[in-house]
Amino acid sequence: MSKVIRIGTRDSELALWQAKTVQNALEKTGHKSELVPVKSTGDLNLDQPLYEMGITGIFTKTLDVAMIKGEVDIAVHSMKDVPTSLPKGIVEAAVMKRASNKDILVHKGVDFLEAEEGTIATGSLRRKAQWLHKYPTHKVVDLRGNVNTRMQKLNDNSWNGAIFAAAGLERIEIKPDNFIDLNWMIPAPAQGAMLIVAMENDTYCREALSLLNHQESQVCVHIEREFLKVLEGGCTAPIGALAKKVNEHIHFHGALFSLDGKKKIEVERALPIDEVENMGKECALEILNNGGKELMTRIKSVLNN
Repeated sequence: MSKVIRIGTRDSELALWQAKTVQNALEKTGHKSELVPVKSTGDLNLDQPLYEMGITGIFTKTLDVAMIKGEVDIAVHSMKDVPTSLPKGIVEAAVMKRASNKDILVHKGVDFLEAEEGTIATGSLRRKAQWLHKYPTHKVVDLRGNVNTRMQKLNDNSWNGAIFAAAGLERIEIKPDNFIDLNWMIPAPAQGAMLIVAMENDTYCREALSLLNHQESQVCVHIEREFLKVLEGGCTAPIGALAKKVNEHIHFHGALFSLDGKKKIEVERALPIDEVENMGKECALEILNNGGKELMTRIKSVLNN
């Protein structure tokens, strides 16, 4: 049996780049496919912060529905946008080799970093909290839209800079010269990774996609996402996590921040690669037992009001 695999994707430039990358990879393994772009709710509503829309998976929900209705066979996502619990009937089929996990600051000059006043833009609670933790007197304004839209908004406003995922700008080749790496900022769980999902009962697509899976990337992002899931952060709480393979060990660094950035609870751990099965869970429980449970309750209370 062979068929043309219909690849569901958001229709932003970055999402289409990701889908075409998967299409090219499938082609190299002898599988035929076509792209089916779908407009998502997250792209349509640019005025309301994500956490106020009350939905985790705002960028994946439309594609989930299209898959369940049989309109597309697989979907390609930035993995950091995907909820830790997938809808019934949809499964992870492959994690592509991870690109850069870094956050970067695109700026209009860095002198403000030494000053008390400064304004940076981001739509991410995680980035906002970490920025305020390091620069408590600065102002952080909300920034929404796809990467091209956000870059244009930065140019059109008087902000000092805006925070982006390096991978997104690199993939569509719009990373400017005026940036600095934020090496101190802990990335979102699975940042820089691409996830392909399929229907659980679709053996043909799952077998085809298994050829694209990158094992090391999959191990690391699963630890990060398990950490996120146990903390019950969904996609919105200020949670950072990064697992990296160093020799034959996995090094993990995770943290939970208060919304204003004043409080930080973090954990660091290294384990042999064959002993990491519950690493994300254990690190999350350490955070929860060190004050994280109360902090998560306060965060949810604020975001739900």
